[in-house]
Amino acid sequence: MPLEDTAAFTAFIQAACGGKIGFGGYGEHRAVYQRSSVFATADQDFRDIHMGVDLWTEAGSPIFAPLEGYIHSFQDNAGFGNYGPTLLLAHPMGEKTLYSLYGHLALEDLQQYTVGAAIAKGQRIGTIGPYPENGDWPPHLHFQLMWDLLGHVGDFPGVCARKDWPRFAANGPDPNLLLGFPGAGTAD
Repeated sequence: MPLEDTAAFTAFIQAACGGKIGFGGYGEHRAVYQRSSVFATADQDFRDIHMGVDLWTEAGSPIFAPLEGYIHSFQDNAGFGNYGPTLLLAHPMGEKTLYSLYGHLALEDLQQYTVGAAIAKGQRIGTIGPYPENGDWPPHLHFQLMWDLLGHVGDFPGVCARKDWPRFAANGPDPNLLLGFPGAGTAD
């Protein structure tokens, strides 16, 4: 299957999910990133380790906040293979702040956000976007956690090079801790 053909890729994902939600794990090594120049670098820097969790389902499916917090930032990270509409929430936890990223949203979701707006746990925060507005991926949510945004606003790498995995894994807790899905990735 040519991965550049998003319609065929979407049909494949939907058939594999069988009408249910598909799951893509934290720390997975993925060849699929070869489909986009967004990840094109020298071999040792090629980003193919997934740093979040993907939930593959139908476009328009609602997304809810797992924790209370506030809107840190948002933007449309347009381009083939990118996130498309992206939301970052901040979740203060005592002296630290945990950040959560929601990628591949519907473009219209960006119109409802205001930086600094409070978000309640369980509040609907968006919907899964259709391709091509979601970065031209089969419809899914990329959900990721970070302790430090490393200066990023409205975006954060969702995939890293194998050599960078230990550093990013230390900064990004496994989202399964919040979602309750089995098994954490190890990037072996």
